Amino acid sequence: MALDVDRVREIADRVAASSGLEVVEVEFLGGGKARMLRVFLDKVAAGTDPLAGVTHEDCANFSREFGTILEVEDVMPGSYTLEVSSPGLDRRLIKAADFSRFTGSRLKLKTRQPVNNNQYFEGRLESFTDGRLTLDLSVASHKSRKKMGTAAGEKIEIEFANVERANLVPEI
Repeated sequence: MALDVDRVREIADRVAASSGLEVVEVEFLGGGKARMLRVFLDKVAAGTDPLAGVTHEDCANFSREFGTILEVEDVMPGSYTLEVSSPGLDRRLIKAADFSRFTGSRLKLKTRQPVNNNQYFEGRLESFTDGRLTLDLSVASHKSRKKMGTAAGEKIEIEFANVERANLVPEI
């Protein structure tokens, strides 16, 4: 029996939603007897701090329920390790909704195609509208601005479709 990735994701989404959680990402790693299924969760309570995050108890409850369903429905044939956690302070932004949710946050990103002769950017996500994000590069360190070839106070627009990878930068 082959692994049905879509089915695993659908079960994860259903279990998470029943607990007021959101599946941020599902990863399948390794092979043979060293397979791992990794699920990253976040909270989706309306009107709360977008950085409130999940608790250890949330992860444990999700793991128990999700793992049971996977076993009963035999969706993950063979042995594997299930790992459930929060996406962390430096969480990856994947969907357009992530960029809307974290407007105002600091992030690092890499583009698929160069923008102003650069593919690496660090700045504050000023806005995300119509599939375009605006980064305020003035919050980047002097070293990062020099590397990006930008001046203090500069802003840049990047098409969402051109974003290869983006992560929040923790501000503690």
